[in-house]
Amino acid sequence: MKKILNLTFVAAAIVCLCSCVSSKKIVYFQNSDIMFEEAQDILQKYEMRLKPADQVLIKVTCDNPELLEVFNLDVTMGLGSRTGSANLNYGQSGSMGNVYGYTVDNNGNLLLPMLGTVYVRNMTCAEAAKAVENKIKEKNIIREPEVTVRLLNARVAVLGAVKSPHVVSLTSERNTVLDVLSQCGDVSDQALRKEVTLYREENGKRSKYHLDLTSTDIFDNPAFYVQQNDLIYVQPNKSQNVKSSAFSTFLGVGGSVISALASVTALAISIVNLTK
Repeated sequence: MKKILNLTFVAAAIVCLCSCVSSKKIVYFQNSDIMFEEAQDILQKYEMRLKPADQVLIKVTCDNPELLEVFNLDVTMGLGSRTGSANLNYGQSGSMGNVYGYTVDNNGNLLLPMLGTVYVRNMTCAEAAKAVENKIKEKNIIREPEVTVRLLNARVAVLGAVKSPHVVSLTSERNTVLDVLSQCGDVSDQALRKEVTLYREENGKRSKYHLDLTSTDIFDNPAFYVQQNDLIYVQPNKSQNVKSSAFSTFLGVGGSVISALASVTALAISIVNLTK
């Protein structure tokens, strides 16, 4: 009887151990107290740079709105306003209402009315605005224009073991991988937090970055700040791949049976001891 009891308890313990997950595998930013005893410098450059197929919104203002009428031929870059500034022009429907976006072509150029091509590839939005401004001055259209460029279609795709896989639209130019995962409801219970991969297109090449959510090293990772068109994949635990399999079902039922047998055996031994 004792041998049966011992074997039963050993089997139950094995099942319990298989179902337990170490906190070291799920806790984020471990040993962060040591790393952040003093404030850390941010070394990564997090600004997004324009790439082919990006869409941008361009706003032009000046002291004399009548000078902006030249752009009204295409109803795009700005509308004259009698209050002394130009409003954003909306000429094509999109996710932000009637927003007209200019697309960066494969050569890195924007084709703008009255200006022709403006090269903006690998520029920040601020640098692209300066390039458009210089082009306007070069054409002698407006002496002192003020130009704003805004990226319209920045997004990141998230796949794998997250609670809500989908394409995340970026609302600013400073977004971390944690911001994006938060918008997906965080990683799921089956996620391997040490095995997050980010794929990025850079200068005509595709790069791969490894991210470990449990380590504070993530803050220094060059992929900590996301770029438009990044792809994030969170690898699931192997148990997720077999959770619906016959083996998984057998293991779950077996665990329940073993636990029940352990309880019955313990009760039987107690009764036998009381009758002695």
